Amino acid sequence: MDRRIVITGLGVLASTGIGKNDFWAGLKEGRSGMKPITLFDMSTCRTKLGGEISDFKPEEILGVKGLRNLDRTTKLALCAAGLALDDAGIKYPLTEAETDEFGVSLGSTMGSVWSISEFDKEALRNGPRSVNPALFSNTVMNSPASHMNIRFNIQGFSSTVSTGFCSSIDAIYYAINQLELYDYKVVLAGGVEEMCEQTYKGFHKIGHLAGSRAGKEEVNCPYDKRRNGIMFGEGASIVILEELEHAKKRNARIYAEILGYGTSFDPKSRNIYSPKAEGATEAIKNCLDDAKIDTGDIDYISASGNSTLDCDCMETRAVKNVFGKRANKVPMSSVKSMIGESFSASGALGIASSLGVFEKEFIPPTINYHNPDKRCDLDYVPNKSQQNRVKNILINSFSPSGSNSTLMIGRYE
Repeated sequence: MDRRIVITGLGVLASTGIGKNDFWAGLKEGRSGMKPITLFDMSTCRTKLGGEISDFKPEEILGVKGLRNLDRTTKLALCAAGLALDDAGIKYPLTEAETDEFGVSLGSTMGSVWSISEFDKEALRNGPRSVNPALFSNTVMNSPASHMNIRFNIQGFSSTVSTGFCSSIDAIYYAINQLELYDYKVVLAGGVEEMCEQTYKGFHKIGHLAGSRAGKEEVNCPYDKRRNGIMFGEGASIVILEELEHAKKRNARIYAEILGYGTSFDPKSRNIYSPKAEGATEAIKNCLDDAKIDTGDIDYISASGNSTLDCDCMETRAVKNVFGKRANKVPMSSVKSMIGESFSASGALGIASSLGVFEKEFIPPTINYHNPDKRCDLDYVPNKSQQNRVKNILINSFSPSGSNSTLMIGRYE
């Protein structure tokens, strides 16, 4: 990477806490965000739990104006963006003099599913003339990012990246490219995913959720022998990315520096994680090469492990492939054990947790780890957080559809 890009603000919402301090405190305590879902009827599902943000009140963050016709995904994204701007000390809406230097890069894949379904349902039931045209904008995938631009008066650029599980990591890389190659100074980047009835029940129907198959336990336990599927979690995480000199000019507090990025697509993956982990291995190697950092300098891995049989084994193998004999000496934990699998938002939430690792000097645990699986035999920081001061962190995001992305951040010096 040529220009130095730093993180100067964070806005995060998850089932374990709203705002960085509550979020970090929940991770440090090993608090589970899994709870009975209340957003929609669960009577037809074997499963009952998920990472719902049950105390979500967007008006407390954004005010009441302009929220009426926005869907949950957009409200989550706007709240995370507002919290991030506040945290970075950036006043909004932006002035006309500065707005062209700002941009938005958001990862989102399934954010429009609920809106599309509800919009089409009304049209089919009562005819096209009966639909509310004000709700139509929610049905397009780039709506949350566009509303971020509109609300905060960001006129530089607006981008939506949709690469499934890797969306938010890839969106952050796109933001980095904009900062490095053009005259942008600040980019709001991250990811969002809402607790959506249609998506949740779709994954339930195909047996992808923990406990959705007969005889299986509804438990969220990455790397544990009992694991049998994900628990769905919603959330949003936005970071403020700045070119270093711009951040220093305005005396911004700097959380971390972006050191490297790696990606690799594995064509052998067809809705199942590749057991040989070729794509995940290559993504990690590419990230290390980009950062020009050796495996011996990695102090912690924020894992992609999501409590599915294949993902957890694949990631373990990828880490062994890259780190060799040092693999079991590097702590690696999955915050998804507490907040659930949030798909497009998962990588950005991994970044949010990693900033807490720097700020609060702890490594979050992988909770519910009680029955070890001999195929998963690394240091997953079981059940309790560890006090630790780290310098460099790898953040993994791996997808069953073949996409694999890894980001490296480092303590700013």
